[in-house]
Amino acid sequence: MFKNIRRDIRAVKEHDPAANSSFGIFINYPGVQAANAHRFENLLWRHGLKGIARWLSQRTRHHTGIEIHPAAKLGHGVFIDHGMGVIIGETAVVGDDVVLYQGVTLGGTGKQSGKRHPNIGDGCIIGVGACVLGNITLGDQVKVGGGAVVLDDVPSNSTVVGIPGRVVTKDGIRICPADPARRELMPDPIEDQIAALQEQVQDLQNTVQKLAHHA
Repeated sequence: MFKNIRRDIRAVKEHDPAANSSFGIFINYPGVQAANAHRFENLLWRHGLKGIARWLSQRTRHHTGIEIHPAAKLGHGVFIDHGMGVIIGETAVVGDDVVLYQGVTLGGTGKQSGKRHPNIGDGCIIGVGACVLGNITLGDQVKVGGGAVVLDDVPSNSTVVGIPGRVVTKDGIRICPADPARRELMPDPIEDQIAALQEQVQDLQNTVQKLAHHA
């Protein structure tokens, strides 16, 4: 247990520049408190004490603002930043070193039975207010933009944004062209103006050189 707590505290220090002492993190960070409470609740759930586990998870939710179903599986070093409004469903599986920001939902899409919540790979970062819904898989090192709604599998080392979620980069390479109908994919007008000015300057330089040559 103490090994898990130390890793949780280390994850906070790696991702939050405001983090101070280990003791301060332990008593003040709701994400750390919720993750450690969940480990005990999950133990009770796996040993058949489901009613008590569920009751305790609701007490944790009331205290931290983070709702983690006791049957969900959390990896090591999961960092829930601020955490208010985070929901992790019953059959969700969260890998190691995952970062979840406030308002994230790892939920289902209806009343299906069985596996109905997402699998989150190692090292993923899920932005503010994002929803990852259904029995889908996010590969390792995936980044989900704030407010995105992800309904399909996402390959490793990708960035996904928008509603519905759309992969825009893979292995550091942009794979989605600009689309004026989607704000996150619109061209940068400042960049376009600079490019136009550079073209005009080049035309002027060419004209001056021609005039100087004929003078």
